[in-house]
Amino acid sequence: MRTRFLEFSVPLLGQAEIDSVVDCLRSGWLTSGQKVKAFEQDFARYIGCSHALAVNSCTAALHLGLEAVGVQPGDEVITSPMTFAATAAVIEHLGARPVLVDCEAETLNLDATRLAAAITPRTRAIVPVHFAGQPCDMEAILAVARAHDLAVVEDAAHALPARVKGRLVGTLGDITCFSFYATKTITTGEGGMVTTDREDYAARMRIMHLHGMSRDAWKRYAQNGSWSYDILAAGFKYNLTDIAASIGIAQLARADAFHARRLEIARAYTAGLSGVRGVRTPVVRDEGGHAWHLYVVQVVPEALTIDRDEFIRRLVAMNIGVSVHFIPLHVHPYYRDKYGYRPEDFPIAYAAFQRIVSLPLYPKMSDDDVQDVIGAVRSLAEGHQR
Repeated sequence: MRTRFLEFSVPLLGQAEIDSVVDCLRSGWLTSGQKVKAFEQDFARYIGCSHALAVNSCTAALHLGLEAVGVQPGDEVITSPMTFAATAAVIEHLGARPVLVDCEAETLNLDATRLAAAITPRTRAIVPVHFAGQPCDMEAILAVARAHDLAVVEDAAHALPARVKGRLVGTLGDITCFSFYATKTITTGEGGMVTTDREDYAARMRIMHLHGMSRDAWKRYAQNGSWSYDILAAGFKYNLTDIAASIGIAQLARADAFHARRLEIARAYTAGLSGVRGVRTPVVRDEGGHAWHLYVVQVVPEALTIDRDEFIRRLVAMNIGVSVHFIPLHVHPYYRDKYGYRPEDFPIAYAAFQRIVSLPLYPKMSDDDVQDVIGAVRSLAEGHQR
């Protein structure tokens, strides 16, 4: 057994990130400025989209995106129960209702075949969540959306750099929202990016992300700026700092290398755990198109003498840090009490929740770390056969 605890996720930072931040500090410009602008340009070029706006979280990106497509009080927005709190919270913040549609049993992504039945005259948008980094069936989702004149705002917090038939996520729906939280493929500590090819959406989000001020209002403190500005809307405070963008610029340059290492680890997990009775490895439709933010196995309690929760406790006791993604939205007290949900209302999401375990997966892991995880999971499952 390991003698040192293996953290669930640790960012990989190096001299390039340090140098970039030091350069920012020495410049004296710490808030949104030229570093943010450069990060946005680099990201748009990397994704292949027309517009990229850096913000302080993926939550902010989702809020801006849904506001830009016109979600208003009384509207409905369809999303998955198998997601983090932020996906539905921003819908609530806009006075709309999150309408949940169950996920696919294999991928835990939003089930496109169930969408049409959930659409009402109040439906304004669909928010697919690319669970664990595996893209949703965007062709089917977009077909339903276009047939009903609905906007598609993608929650791609897990999905950099995921691909669908060679196209990067970020160029598929109307608006796409990325996360740069500390556990993600690239990180700025806290932060996010929202992308679109629509000029009107980009313009609206840029205004709303900084108090509703007229474009490039941050320049008012620069030598070529102006103290005068206009408030065009009651906006938000969602801008990213130059310090954070400095980290992001260096991280983005290594995004492909990070993804390659994640894929390598995922392949090792699949090879090492396939065929282990009581543990199911992820179902993957396109190995290379998967961003591999998470590697989520499912414990099969019918085959074991311990349940998922005990499985986790014992892995942690073996110095393996693990997690659960996610507790479905409909079983949380807020949504359960407000909308009267029962666990069985979304049976696929709820059944999966009782089985899923996210294993450590990040580029800083060594090959020995990976083998330690495989060994711990195998020994635990093999030692508790029913």
